[in-house]
Amino acid sequence: MMSIPILSLQNVSKSFGPIDVLHNINLDLRAGEVLCLLGDNGAGKSTVIRLLSGVHQPSSGAIMMDGQPVNFASPRAASDHGIATVHQFGGTFPLMSIGRSFFVGVEPTKGWGPFKVYDRKSANTIAVDAVQRLGITRITDGDRLVGGLSGGERQSLAIARAVHFGARVLILDEPTAALGVKQATHVLRIVNEAKRRGLAVIFITHQVMHAMAVGDHFAVLIRGAIAADFRKGEKSREEITDLMAGGETMATLEAEIEGYSAKIQPA
Repeated sequence: MMSIPILSLQNVSKSFGPIDVLHNINLDLRAGEVLCLLGDNGAGKSTVIRLLSGVHQPSSGAIMMDGQPVNFASPRAASDHGIATVHQFGGTFPLMSIGRSFFVGVEPTKGWGPFKVYDRKSANTIAVDAVQRLGITRITDGDRLVGGLSGGERQSLAIARAVHFGARVLILDEPTAALGVKQATHVLRIVNEAKRRGLAVIFITHQVMHAMAVGDHFAVLIRGAIAADFRKGEKSREEITDLMAGGETMATLEAEIEGYSAKIQPA
């Protein structure tokens, strides 16, 4: 008997005015699993991310957590439910130190009352330890600027932050897209480590090989609809690639959305 999904989309559709972007999406995500959401540019992956991270709300259907309906009215609401989204470049701050970036918005302090100050030493120690426990041993100095890190290390820092602050669902938006082979391999190892720790991971990508390296469950989006939903080992790399290539991009649709949005903006 399978466990109750930690996160589900049930018949979720999304429209912007008269323009339908997602059509009856059904997806289940379980703890300790990686769901790879595949699709070409414009397939609808970004809209799914925005729904799950509270940027948009479904036009119809339901989002469920632990079998109960939830309403992510804002990104803060999604975060409060344990959903963390890491975007392509890690969402980090290049001119901040590693420790400061790790705790941005929730900085540890020392002192009392009006004499409280930022506890740089504690922040640096915790941030470096969190990253190293995910296997990125090159980061040893919390005062180092984030801008000096590689793309893979920035992704690692963002993922380590999400894990440290108790994320239950980790959404990774094209985390290997701009990385070389070695850096991408580091990120894929961290994805596997997050899965080993029991997190549910949504891995959004158009790179089939990276998906196959970490995925347990796969869904292919074409023109805003699920074209295929299958488990690891059920389809070959060639079959998955053919599925993805069968979908036309939504460039025209996205242009229509932009035009519609411009019309409804207040003057």
